[in-house]
Amino acid sequence: MSNDVAYPVFRTPDLGLALRVAREMVAFGAQPHSEVSVEAEIPTVTEVKRLRDALPESWFTCWNMDADAPVVPLPGIPDLTCSAPARELPDNLAGIEAYLPLTVSMLDQPLGSTEDHFAAVIGPHQAEIRWSSLSWPGAPERDVYGEGKHAEVTLLLNCDSRGPDARADTHLVLVHVRRRNGDGYEDRFAEWLAEQIGQKVIGPPQHP
Repeated sequence: MSNDVAYPVFRTPDLGLALRVAREMVAFGAQPHSEVSVEAEIPTVTEVKRLRDALPESWFTCWNMDADAPVVPLPGIPDLTCSAPARELPDNLAGIEAYLPLTVSMLDQPLGSTEDHFAAVIGPHQAEIRWSSLSWPGAPERDVYGEGKHAEVTLLLNCDSRGPDARADTHLVLVHVRRRNGDGYEDRFAEWLAEQIGQKVIGPPQHP
């Protein structure tokens, strides 16, 4: 059993620039089987309606177990505690407030299939674009070695950490490596990876 640790390597209020830098890092480790997943938390019915229409291939889920979500789904509304495709959400969302906030997501998509559109329509919401199943090469001269399982890149939109309470007016690119024993290996690997795209580690590591 192993875990990842993510290092911030670029921060900007420019969404297009954030996407470009993230993709540069992704390209360094991209494989034929690499995937991208997107996710955001949506707090209002109005925004659920808008994103239902803007992201028809997405899924909506109520992850807030403290919410007073109905035990039996409301008439005409699918069970959002088990995830429901956007196409099954009706025009009339009366009563859906009980499920808020909802998470909208599209998981395990081909690289390049959804990132631009998702970023363009998500608006001010805290969101995440995460590229996975990458493969980092090694650099023995820097005492770092190849990594596949935990080779990922995350672009955080409108937030500054992987936690839920980190809203920001900027976007943050994170590079993931395998968590070791804290002897500096992770730092060295992340610094080397950032250098490959002309960047550097700009803050402390972030854990899941």
